Amino acid sequence: MEIQFTKYHGLGNDFILLDNRHSSQPMVTPEQAIKICDRHFGIGADGVIFALPGQDGADYTMRIFNSDGSEPEMCGNGIRCLAKFIAELEGTNQPGKSYQIHTLGGMMVPQLTAEGQVKVDMGTPKLTAVKIPTTICPPEEKVINQSLDVAGSTWTVTCVSMGNPHCITFIDNVDDIPLEIVGPQFEHHPAFPQRTNTEFIQVISPNYLKMRVWERGAGITLACGTGACASVVAGVLTNNSENLCSVELPGGILTINWSEIDRRVYMTGPAEKVFVGNYLADVGN
Repeated sequence: MEIQFTKYHGLGNDFILLDNRHSSQPMVTPEQAIKICDRHFGIGADGVIFALPGQDGADYTMRIFNSDGSEPEMCGNGIRCLAKFIAELEGTNQPGKSYQIHTLGGMMVPQLTAEGQVKVDMGTPKLTAVKIPTTICPPEEKVINQSLDVAGSTWTVTCVSMGNPHCITFIDNVDDIPLEIVGPQFEHHPAFPQRTNTEFIQVISPNYLKMRVWERGAGITLACGTGACASVVAGVLTNNSENLCSVELPGGILTINWSEIDRRVYMTGPAEKVFVGNYLADVGN
């Protein structure tokens, strides 16, 4: 079986984009996605993203399989890549063009900018424990500056859902964190029934944060859009940051604004096409 694909990245967070508009079901299985994402035996990516027909009034539906075969609710860097991919499929790549994208994390609205970037209305953050979900606090309480024992240490964490779960901790120097050791222990901590993404944040200034991330289902990545959004929300809740922030990730910088007007989170950043090709391995069902 031969599958046409396009590869994009958002600040080094890379994805295989598939034109799946012909069917409401992803054209490859999670097990096949694992093979496709393998950087030695496949194409290599952090995940496979499908552009499916819209539902619930949306223009399109986004689904994504991580490199471990798990399916997250959505992906911030991925949805910017999807917007550029859709614009190419439609031949409508002009500034100001926007799309309503249905995701498992809710409706997202990416818009192409005049600078060649993508601005995404990420919706309103969910802040209560039951909606994240986590058992750190009682269900209807916000998880702000709570203690959590992980990897033999006690961490002060704040939790936010941007349609997917995030656990954020503010530390003095993000470069000192052994992500490959600590990250999996956060992700699989029993306090997170659906596992969690984990962001380690260094406050450079109230409007500039430095971030490293362990992504649920993907591990160490160069960027995480929803994580950057969640981190600014957590920064505001803990008086560590302003509502409008630059977030520096290993792959580059995202601009995040937790609007004081409508309380929605807006993320602006790049999405770049890398190459196109045909995947020739047997991925048939």
